[in-house]
This record gives sequence, structure tokens and C-alpha cells, in this order.
Amino acid sequence: MAIPKSVVDSIHQHIDIVDVIGDFVRLKKKGANYWACCPFHGEKTPSFAVNPAKNIFKCFGCGKSGDAITFVMEHEKLSYPDTLRYLAKKYGIQYTEENVAPSDAHQQHLRDSLYIVLNYAKNFYCECLHHSEEGQSIGMSYFKERGFSLEVIKKFELGYSLNEWDALLKNALAANYNIEILEKAGLVQSRDNANDKAARKYYDRFRGRVMFPIHSVTGKVLAFGARILNNDKSQPKYINSPETEIYHKSDIVYGIYQAKNDIRTKNNCYLVEGYTDVISMHQAGVQNVVASSGTSLTVEQIRLIKRYCENITVLYDGDTAGIKAAMRGIDMILEEGMNVSVVLFTDGEDPDSFVRKHGAAAFIQYLENNTKDFITFKTSVYLTDAGNNPLKKAPVIREIVTTISKIPDAIKRSLFFKTCSQLLDIDEQVLITEYNKIVLQKRKDTHKNNLKEASAGEHAQQEKDDDLPASLSDITTTEKDIHEKALLKILMLYGSEKIDENLSVCHYIISETEDIESHSELFLRIINEVKKQWHEGNEIHKNFFLHHPDPEISAFAKDAFFERYSLSEHWIKYGISVASEIDMLSQNVPKYILRYKRLIVRMMMEKARKQFSDKNIPDEQLQELLMHYKQLQGLYTEINRLLGIVVG
Repeated sequence: MAIPKSVVDSIHQHIDIVDVIGDFVRLKKKGANYWACCPFHGEKTPSFAVNPAKNIFKCFGCGKSGDAITFVMEHEKLSYPDTLRYLAKKYGIQYTEENVAPSDAHQQHLRDSLYIVLNYAKNFYCECLHHSEEGQSIGMSYFKERGFSLEVIKKFELGYSLNEWDALLKNALAANYNIEILEKAGLVQSRDNANDKAARKYYDRFRGRVMFPIHSVTGKVLAFGARILNNDKSQPKYINSPETEIYHKSDIVYGIYQAKNDIRTKNNCYLVEGYTDVISMHQAGVQNVVASSGTSLTVEQIRLIKRYCENITVLYDGDTAGIKAAMRGIDMILEEGMNVSVVLFTDGEDPDSFVRKHGAAAFIQYLENNTKDFITFKTSVYLTDAGNNPLKKAPVIREIVTTISKIPDAIKRSLFFKTCSQLLDIDEQVLITEYNKIVLQKRKDTHKNNLKEASAGEHAQQEKDDDLPASLSDITTTEKDIHEKALLKILMLYGSEKIDENLSVCHYIISETEDIESHSELFLRIINEVKKQWHEGNEIHKNFFLHHPDPEISAFAKDAFFERYSLSEHWIKYGISVASEIDMLSQNVPKYILRYKRLIVRMMMEKARKQFSDKNIPDEQLQELLMHYKQLQGLYTEINRLLGIVVG
């Protein structure tokens, strides 16, 4: 299915990379760039930068780079066409596209096929809820008893699965969907494990349940949670989709698609336990809320929330299980560098039941009155058990200090030590001393683990080292790559610019490097692309390389064009002028070429020196080699002179 080129061009024109990436990551402006903690690898110090002027991003930690389209593809694991569809929808770009025949779904990439059948299932369950007699009398009645409005039901795309063995299966097969994809999506399962696929008997996984679609950040359906409504004790109350190619329950939180904008705006996320808690809070007007999707809280879920805010408020039942869950979650959230508060509900209530019982206004008031910072919460819980018993109080102090030790920020730790000192009525220095013991023990444990890993890997590393060449020529190969990349960057950015009235950057670099044979393969590929553009009379432009069909050339361009540092805004404010790179081309390009040639000559000299060590070399060949070496020496000296380099 092809998206018209005019639509693709329109998408490229509308894209604001800060706006696109800002839907997934909390960006902060610093200088010319926007910064965040990288969403592609775990980190606590921001090294992920977005350059709006060049419409590219780069992480200086893991090396990921690209444009807005690359980001969405990588982050959401979408195909190129699906990414374009997402961006077209985001920017309201209307276009006509041929529908994919359902029978062809299985021929597409597995991930695309899973998204297609899950979206079909979501629509089927919605249809059953709104337009079937069973859905209306059972499913819709349940939602109305919960107080859910039609608006919020549609917002979360809630549905109902008919109480039949194969209602979804029959309809999907009639629509020519592939049964293997339905099974891989977790929508159907087989009665037996017969090797003969034709002999397998399939049936719906979800039957007679209200359906809660679980969405990705971009709104795609990844999976389902399903609640049974009858009193059949042999069936679990809730069942969820199994893990699939696109659904990993530890990575996603329920409601993130509907909540992300409010979370970002309010810089706080309420974290609850169940699907109905999320929906009831939305119904009450509190929309910055997500649930841990039927699992214990995970680091991946915390990091997902961290992309949008700095603060998490966990809402748990006030029973023993709820308190334990809150305690466990607090330490994990703090370790990820976030601020955490807690609200507990008493008398066996949860957010859903509280809203239904007391109403939206009372619920919001309860949140405001009962939110506690983690240190106050932990202290009050532990001291209730310990009382004034010193033997019980000592472990409480260690436990709370251990929690504080997980906070990466030293200033925040210091403030919490003061608070803890007051709450526990204990000298602050005692707490700091205990903290130092914990940190010291951590370092010792880490050191021991590192020694074990180093010992285990020593033999393997030795084998690797034995294979590494150590001559100067191999060291300068790395230098050569650096010089070549610098030349390519200049060529791609400024190829059409003039060094003087009659000579372009492109013409100069190509002519000066044509006789050098030691180029990398990538260097040659890019040079050939430049030559082609040049001979066809086209302008050498960075966008040609940024969106080049060769992924290696495109990746190189995105990486090369990104500038980590920029001039301070104060320099501009006070009129301090600095010559730009383009202003210095006539001086810098010849220097780049000379430095590159100097390096090539050094490598050739090293190669000749190696040949001198061959005892079997004939005298006549040795004389020729010496003459060649002297010529190289002379050339090396001349290049140094032109560069102003004094060699002692």
C-alpha cells in the first residue's frame, strides 16, 4: 500500500521534530538544542539532544541519531508507512489510500499484521458492546453501574466479547484474516498441540467479558485486559493477553495514551492498580493517571512515565498488600531519579470505589488532603509498628536511610535527612553516618562483582587482544576515518559553496583526493553520490544525504550534522561575533585536505619502514625503497611547512 509522494512531502514540510519527540520524551531547552534522558537506554543524566534547526536528534550516550521519522520508527517499532500514517494523523494531513485486503495481512511484516488484527478485534468488541443485545444487557449495564459515561467508554474504546466459543474467530476468518496471526496476537488459542495445523481446533481467548484495550503511546492497540461478569468461581476475574511480538506487559502502563498530555502539563502522574481506577479518575476529571497494567511495578514502566514528568503519586489500597506494594514502588521510583508521593485509601476502598461512593469533588479533595511525601509515609507506617521500642525502632531507621540512599540527587538527600531527623527525633549526623555505611557497603559489593566479572572475562579478552594489530598504521587508520568523516561532512554541507570565484568546495575536495587510494568504502560511496549530483548540475544539499535510500549514508549524515555544543545566548545578546564555519571555508578546506594528505603520507612511511625489516629484500629493491622513503620524507616536511607545523 503506497502513500502518495505529495503526502510524504507534505508530512516532511509539517514535521516539527521538537513537537514530535516531545510526545514521547520530556524535553528541556538548553542553548540551541533540547535535551532529555535518552528513551533508548537507561540513564539519569540527559545526553539525548534534539536540534530543531537541522531537524535531527542524537544521543551522546548510546549513539542513536536520526530525524523525527527515524525516532518514531525506532521508538514505537513502526514500519516506515505506519510512521507516515501516524504523522499524517498528528498534523491533520488528509489523503486517500487504498485499503489493504484483509487476506494480504499475513504477507506483511509480522508486527504490522499484529497491529492490524488487534485493531480489528478492538472494533469487533466495540461493535458487540454497542450494537448487540448481549453487549447492551450485560457489558453496557456493567459500565453504567460503574458510572462510566458514553464519552469515557468511547475514549478508552471499551468493548464486550460475546459469550460464545468462536464469535471473534468466525468473523475474523469470514473477513479473510489469517488464523496464525490471530493466534500470535493472543486473540485465539487451540484446544490441542497437534503438529498438524489443519487438525487444530481454535477458539476465542476472550468470551463473555468486558474488554479493556491496552494502547501504546501512539494509540495503537497492543493487547487486551478482560473482566468476567458472572460468578463462575472456576474462571479468573481478570485475564490479559499473553506476551507477543508487540506486547511486553512490563514495558507499558494502562492509560498512557489518554493521559500523556495531562501528565506532561501537570508534571505529575497518578499511578493506580486497575483499569477501572484509571477510567473512574478520568470520569472525575483527574486525567493524569495510569495503571501498572496488571503487573507489579517495573523499572521500564517508571522510565516510561519519566519521559513525561518528574513526579509520581502512587495511589494504593490501605490494606497490608497495598502498603507493601507502595513500599516496594517507592524505592524503585527514587532510584530512577523521580520524586514520589503516596496516597492510601482506607476501609478497603480504591480510587474507583471512592469516586462512585463519594463523587468527583470529594475524591479530588481527598487527594489534596492525603498526599504524603515518601519519607512521611514510610516513617508513619514503620513507627506505628515499632512504637517506642528501641529494638524495633533501629531497623526502621536503617530501612528509611536505605530508601533515602537511593536518591541520586545529593541536595534532595540532604533535605530528606533533615526531615527524617525531625520525624524520628534522632540526630541528623547519625542518619548521615548510617548512610555512609550503606554507600561503602554498596561500593564493596560492586567491587567484588566487578572482580568476578573481570576474572571470568580475562581469558576471552586475552584471546581478543591477541588478534589486535598494534602497528602505527593501524592506529592511524582510526585517525584516517576521523579525517575522512570531517571531509565528507564539509562536502555534504557545503559542496556547492565557493572557495573562490571559480572553485567550489565539491570540485576542490574531489580533485584533491582522486589520486589517494586508501579511502574507506563509505567515503567512496558518498564521493560517487556527490560526483553524480555535481555532474547532473544539482545543488549539493544536506537533505539529499539525510534522506538517502542507502541507510549507511543516511545514518552517517544524521550523525555528522549534529552539533552537541552551540554558542551561548549571552554571546549573541552582547554582540560577541564569531566567524561561522561557512565563512571560513576558503581557509579551512585546504587545511583539511593538507592534514588528510599528511596522515596518508605518514601511513605510507610506516609501510616502507616495515619493509626495511625484511632481511631477504634484494639490494636493488632496497635502494628503490630508500629513494621512495626520502621522497615521502620531503613531501611530509613540505606539508608540515604549509600547515605551520614545526617537527623537532
